[in-house]
Amino acid sequence: QVRLVESGGGSVQAGGSLRLSCAASGNLTSTFYTGWFRQVSGKERDGVAVISINTGNTNYADSVKGRFTISRDNAKNLLYLQMNSLKPADTAMYYCAAGRQYGAYLLRRDDFDYWGQGTQVTVSS
Repeated sequence: QVRLVESGGGSVQAGGSLRLSCAASGNLTSTFYTGWFRQVSGKERDGVAVISINTGNTNYADSVKGRFTISRDNAKNLLYLQMNSLKPADTAMYYCAAGRQYGAYLLRRDDFDYWGQGTQVTVSS
């Protein structure tokens, strides 16, 4: 089992920045990819960014490329999402996730096995 706990959400004005963190614990040897998803109430949960634990390779949704950066501290089992130039459209609940299938690197939601409880990000105009 893997446990994921997000932190760092909050409210910010458009153009501002936030950094989300995700602390992972448990049997981390069972996961190869960790990433971030976001969900607006009533809509599907969409992939934002993912990072390969072993190679450090990253993949981003087109909507956040150039604005968001995913990174990882393997020694501390921490995952980060630096979000810059935030827009009202970025408002959502953000979830940390982990998985072992290659589809996770493609941000396929069903290929993630573990999920955090989420942290809310609100961007006002």
